[in-house]
Amino acid sequence: MRGRLYNSSWLEAWLLAIGFCCLITPAVMVKHENFKTCDQSGFCKRNRQYADTAAARGSSWTSPYRIDSRTLQVNEGKVTATILKSIEGHSSVELPLTLTFLRSGSVRIRVDERKRQTGEIELRHGSQARKERYSGAGDWALVGDLVPAEITVASSDDEGLTIQYGRETNCKAHIRYMPFSIDFMRNDTTHIRVNAKGLMNMEHWRPKSDKQVTEPVESEEAQVPVIKENAIDESTWWEEVFGGNTDSKPRGPESVALDITFPSYEHVFGIPEHAGPLSLKETRGGYGNYDQPYRMYNADVFEYEMDSPMTLYGSIPFMQAHRTDSTVGVFWLNAAETWVDIVKTKGSSNPLSLGIGAKTDTHTHWFSESGVIDLFVFLGPTPKEVLQSYTELTGPSQLPQQFAIAYHQCRWNYVTDEDVKDVDRKFDRFNIPYDVIWLDIEYTDGKKYFTWDPHTFPDPIAMGKQLDSHRRKLVTIIDPHIKNEGGYSVVDALKSKSLAVNNKDNNLYEGWCWPGSSHWIDCFNPAAIKWWQELFRYSAFPGTASNTFIWNDMNEPSVFNGPETTMPKDNLHHGNWEHRDVHNLNGLTFVNATYNALLHRDSKSPRRPFVLTRAFFAGSQRMGATWTGDNQASWDHLAASIPMILANNIAGFPFVGADVGGFFGNPSKELLTRWYQAGTFYPFFRGHAHIDTRRREPYLAGEPYTQIITQAIRLRYQLLPAWYTAFHEAATDGSPIVRPHYYVHAWDEKGFAVDDQFYIGSTGLLAKPVTTEGAESVDFYIPDEEKYYDYFDYTVVHGKGKTHKFHAPLDKIPLLMQGGHIIPRKDRPRRSSGLMKFDPYTLVVVPDNNGNAVGTVYVDDGESFDYQDGAYIHRQFSFDLTSQSLVSQAMGQTGKRSKEYHKTMATVRIEKIVIVGAPAEWKSRTEVLAMEEGAKQGRTVPLSWHAGEPGKAAWAVVRDPGLTIGARWKIDFS
Repeated sequence: MRGRLYNSSWLEAWLLAIGFCCLITPAVMVKHENFKTCDQSGFCKRNRQYADTAAARGSSWTSPYRIDSRTLQVNEGKVTATILKSIEGHSSVELPLTLTFLRSGSVRIRVDERKRQTGEIELRHGSQARKERYSGAGDWALVGDLVPAEITVASSDDEGLTIQYGRETNCKAHIRYMPFSIDFMRNDTTHIRVNAKGLMNMEHWRPKSDKQVTEPVESEEAQVPVIKENAIDESTWWEEVFGGNTDSKPRGPESVALDITFPSYEHVFGIPEHAGPLSLKETRGGYGNYDQPYRMYNADVFEYEMDSPMTLYGSIPFMQAHRTDSTVGVFWLNAAETWVDIVKTKGSSNPLSLGIGAKTDTHTHWFSESGVIDLFVFLGPTPKEVLQSYTELTGPSQLPQQFAIAYHQCRWNYVTDEDVKDVDRKFDRFNIPYDVIWLDIEYTDGKKYFTWDPHTFPDPIAMGKQLDSHRRKLVTIIDPHIKNEGGYSVVDALKSKSLAVNNKDNNLYEGWCWPGSSHWIDCFNPAAIKWWQELFRYSAFPGTASNTFIWNDMNEPSVFNGPETTMPKDNLHHGNWEHRDVHNLNGLTFVNATYNALLHRDSKSPRRPFVLTRAFFAGSQRMGATWTGDNQASWDHLAASIPMILANNIAGFPFVGADVGGFFGNPSKELLTRWYQAGTFYPFFRGHAHIDTRRREPYLAGEPYTQIITQAIRLRYQLLPAWYTAFHEAATDGSPIVRPHYYVHAWDEKGFAVDDQFYIGSTGLLAKPVTTEGAESVDFYIPDEEKYYDYFDYTVVHGKGKTHKFHAPLDKIPLLMQGGHIIPRKDRPRRSSGLMKFDPYTLVVVPDNNGNAVGTVYVDDGESFDYQDGAYIHRQFSFDLTSQSLVSQAMGQTGKRSKEYHKTMATVRIEKIVIVGAPAEWKSRTEVLAMEEGAKQGRTVPLSWHAGEPGKAAWAVVRDPGLTIGARWKIDFS
């Protein structure tokens, strides 16, 4: 939800304008003039110029940063030293360096600045901001083990030091003293090079009278690279003007930059959120490339453009590099505005090869406006291991309540409580399942959060009770801007307790957002978090109940009259840290406060909170879900949603979706239908729309569209056991919920850039949504030798390394099952997921080329934290054609609540088993033997075999085998 309003009259005028714009539906409406390019961002322009100077100097360029070897120490898993930045005519700048080799196998590199660290600098304008470089991002983003590991000095001489480390001691870090650089090796092959191109740059503190310093030159006397002063434009060192706002920059220039090279890696992935391809593009121009770096500066960018490195709502500065035999990664832990340039170069040792067999190196250049250099290095060697290492640091995705992974119905806005109840009834009338209905800002009394409009929502309790009767939930929006209105108890307390963000003069900051004049809660302040908890108590927020959950929007933060639609960078947060230091963390701190408030609200019977956040950073995955923001009802936005969602999944925040149907504009019925068919495969599945769009609840589409959309939603509900199992995997080890080809088939180079089809968890389900208007087919790319089967009619798709045309008229969802998997599902349609809790299961067995298949299912109560004490069922199913058997075995550990939970599930049975590709010799068989642990004897149950039509597989069905989901059992097909 989005806008720029200052009072109610402006609201009416703005809404009329938007309504007119929706009628003409322009292709791009993002206001580029409201957001900086690199040339308009002073530190970005300076660091790019620095890189250009280095490139122009070629082999004569030498970085002015060197390690003072006299300061180097190796002790208890750490290497410490001082890096010296040499400047002509001045003393060297001291930069403390710490390398920590972690037990996880990762390496952390931190570089600070001594003078700022010790407070030996002067702030301008009488600023009360902190003098140090901000190094606290890890306090919010990191939760993992940072304990150093044992290391060995493999070699040491006057030029450098080599450290041997890693869980298998097969990794090395070669630290070069002059110029400073580090090469990271696995099995004696270099995979990551830090500062190999000499682009490291820490803008040290200097008084304003200093002249700007630029190009390093060789000092003939000392033979040490130095920085030479030169009189060029210093305007963005001391203040910066954009959009009518002047950034006072009291600490002067303070950016940090570093180049990171991935030798022999052509593909890099990650650093969401951007609306572009999964495999990241080059950013220095050229055909098909970008001419701007990828930017990470959380911002309210509505109707964003496609195929762009422009910043969006969230930032995760985590990048993976991948090739056929290896995956590595880096995590740039900095919460300030950050840009990343990407350049790829090819080289060949044989001049006669004409480029054939040449290796591609990917060179990345990272620069942030402030803070320290804080870099984590992961050497893999697989995509799964890199992501697991990152997850060990920042935490896995939250395991949500089961309702949260079902279908959500939202729009700006359902206008009354009767409107909500009417929508609820109509979903039932049309037999369309859904779990959650959402309320945008109009439910409040004058846009004051924690209130209800007394005229339009006079009885929210009755509304909530109707929803609860079918186990449905309500989500209400609560944003970080608090209306500045006299007599409003929330803002009165915010002011009196000094819990809001301050301006550069350390006075209460006032800006404009939906309510008009507003103040912003400062969730960096522990006292603010504690106060926020009290606001969510049922007595403090009357009208809410245990089935009410929260949406945190506009938390970049969005400020309608601020620079780049956000806060001034020189605003001050708790501890007097400037907003520039912590900007990308702001959304995380807000959702953290809300998550803990919901925990506190239900402390007597804890339930897993559900919070949706628009802004995010590394670590936000621990507390909720996100979505791709204010998209458009257009085919290109539908197509772009898939690589965007995949990028979040491989960057550790997999609980993500896109507004089904597009937020802005009115989709055609074809587009709306295709979007539901795509959305059924989003981890977060929500239909949402702008206030000026036509109502588009699925039952309004008309036939055949309503029925087709209903079937897409029902497919989501049918596969909820598989989805919930995938969410459990993500919550355990950080695995993506939806997985791109390079992650699943790491060896298949042809598939590395494929980002329009994906796998669901470990199920072997391969989806390729239709994203082109009028299309009646898609081209599936099949990377391996396994047979794939149409999920619905068992059509066989086979052929390694080829694309296969797949018939997909409007009523057909392109979904394949890869051989080798067993897929759990529930086939009985219900009104909500809560009503499916004790329904029986169906297992779909899809053997591989060798006749084997494996699958898992994870089940718990879908609400509480009891699973942490063993209250869950986790089973592995294995089918073996040689022994002609299907068995169920337990996974995981028992706990104090295991026995009690298993009793509650003792009657939940398996009602059907489908074997796709059943062998022809089963044709004459009519029964199988089912045996469950604890039973006195086995039981014969009917088997039916069905011949496949031409091009389709045969299948067999075992009905009602008399087995339960939580027990150990075996079916003998022999």
